[in-house]
Amino acid sequence: MKGNSEVIAALNSLLTGELSAMDQYFVHAHMYEDWGFDELYTRILHESDDEKAHAAKLVQRILFLEGTPDVASREALNIGKDVEEMLKNDLNYEYAVADHLREVIALCEAKEDFQTREILEVLLDDTESDHMYWLEKQIRLIDRVGLQNYLQTKM
Repeated sequence: MKGNSEVIAALNSLLTGELSAMDQYFVHAHMYEDWGFDELYTRILHESDDEKAHAAKLVQRILFLEGTPDVASREALNIGKDVEEMLKNDLNYEYAVADHLREVIALCEAKEDFQTREILEVLLDDTESDHMYWLEKQIRLIDRVGLQNYLQTKM
């Protein structure tokens, strides 16, 4: 099915974001592992896998619309230097991804590509209700119990 070129370009832009987020989570996960924060390592590696699954859905949709997926492009990564900065950088990335998803959902609506819109709404729900929620909760925990107490629970 020949898709709208603007929608395909927007999907490729989303794909770049998902792959970049996957890479950032991957690096952060291995930093947590190196520092002995096994619980954070496990969760953030899971987030990297989630981003990979999001990217796969975008690739499948781009191919269905007879576009060419751009899997080479990446945005700049924001690798943190400590746990709190890493969590905040990941959350900021998720906020940007959610905003971008909303923009592309609106484009799909305008171009009457309702199936692509539906796929993106599922990704947005996952981003908001899982990724962003968990990261916001971690930052609130740090604020409430202090960084050292928080870190003791993540070993």
